[in-house]
Amino acid sequence: MAPRTAASVRRLRLGTELRRLRERADLSATEAARELGVSQAQLSNIEASRFGVSPERLRSLARIYRCCNEDYLDGLVELATERKGGWWETFRDHLPGPLLDIAELEHHATRLYSATTAHIPGLLQTTDHAREIFRQVVPEFTRSDLEHRVGYRLQRQAVLDREPPTPFRAIIHEAALRVPVGGKSVAKEQLQHLLDQSDRKHIAVQVIPFAIGAYPGSGQTIYYVSGPVPQLDTVSLDQSHGPVLVDAEAQLESYRLLLDRMTSVAVSATQSRDLIHAIRKEL
Repeated sequence: MAPRTAASVRRLRLGTELRRLRERADLSATEAARELGVSQAQLSNIEASRFGVSPERLRSLARIYRCCNEDYLDGLVELATERKGGWWETFRDHLPGPLLDIAELEHHATRLYSATTAHIPGLLQTTDHAREIFRQVVPEFTRSDLEHRVGYRLQRQAVLDREPPTPFRAIIHEAALRVPVGGKSVAKEQLQHLLDQSDRKHIAVQVIPFAIGAYPGSGQTIYYVSGPVPQLDTVSLDQSHGPVLVDAEAQLESYRLLLDRMTSVAVSATQSRDLIHAIRKEL
């Protein structure tokens, strides 16, 4: 089997999970390979995501590693299932790989959860709002690069419109609502778009008002992508150089707790709609 030179984010995650399972079983790569009936190099290539792994071999590894969680194992088999490249592959020559990873994760997600302080979540941005955000990037994008970024962001939003749509919850600080990105006209359109989207059954928007003061997670941008089971969730953290993906169990648990705390201090969906409407009227 020839090694793959560009592993997808799902293939990388599968390799990581298989290595974790082996380490929990307290087996070396040599010992596990011997029990599986392959060379140590073959197993290492699977864990490094250079080789794929069939569902049958994956289940054999699970037995060797004494993995008894059937839901988790089904999730691993799902990760191992070969698929043709998604729509994001058309942007591969124009955008950094980590951005494409976000689209791939969203495409396969069972639920999405965002918490932002300074920005409207990308999945809820209008075209003009997104374009203005990308105009502020330093160093500046070329016109072509800017339009690729805008087009990519808008195409990601399809996960909210497909059937069935992916459930999405957005926690937004009031500060993000009050910044008139692109001027009053663009800002009013963006706030109306938020109101329209929040009226859909699978989209929940909650606001953390200024009056709350300090709160857990203040200043952070967190994007939580749920997989088929909690062990296969992923968190994306925005950094100046691009998104950073986090998937260690302890980290996932920490971010789940943090998002729960942020949700608890946000006002209800109805109160949030009232606040967004009031801010729009002030523009």
